[in-house]
Amino acid sequence: MTLRVLSYNVRALRDDAKAAGRAIAVCETDVACLQEMPRFAGWRWRRRVLARRCGLVAAVNRRAGGLAILVRPAIRVLHTEHWLLYRYPRLHRRALSLAVLDVGGRPVVVGCTHLDLDDRARSHHAQEVLAHLTATATRYSAPAVLAGDINCAPDGPAWRLLASELRDSGAESPRGEALTFPAREPRARIDGVFVTREMTVCGSGVPVDLVAPADLTRASDHRPVLAEIETP
Repeated sequence: MTLRVLSYNVRALRDDAKAAGRAIAVCETDVACLQEMPRFAGWRWRRRVLARRCGLVAAVNRRAGGLAILVRPAIRVLHTEHWLLYRYPRLHRRALSLAVLDVGGRPVVVGCTHLDLDDRARSHHAQEVLAHLTATATRYSAPAVLAGDINCAPDGPAWRLLASELRDSGAESPRGEALTFPAREPRARIDGVFVTREMTVCGSGVPVDLVAPADLTRASDHRPVLAEIETP
């Protein structure tokens, strides 16, 4: 079965929230893994409005770490987890959200994370993310997807660590454009979708063929990554 997974840092919806909603909705995604979701005044309401605009519902929607996993209403959520990663003094609190979804009658684990700007914290948190993702996938005998803002390019230690255990969908089967940041003049690929070995990547990249150019630049300082994956 084909699963469309979107990874998107929406910058707390501080830019054009309607454009962000359109960008997500037009991708007709099954699962949207969102980073930097609103965390302060009115955060629940602002998240609900975005989900309605996208035609999705929340599977995981936690304030700590600013993460959310939204899914199509028809997808059954079997289990959810939210892990706070090791806290480094004076740095933002980082987290990992996990949702075990029923995809065509089989469980699939989907993870969403946002790693730190600090090199040491980012590498440490990448190890924690892999450990939690692997443990949940093993417990459910399920393939897994990890989507997130990695905050480093593919040649960075944290990205290399993730790609050593998982497959980098954008490198394996590129589609659309690769660069994700900054949205107005993209120079780096720091957002990605990773999958376990048993999955087949049909295509992955910035969906420039689907999202209007104006929405790509107005919605956030990042561009979204859409991965189309065949689950076993």
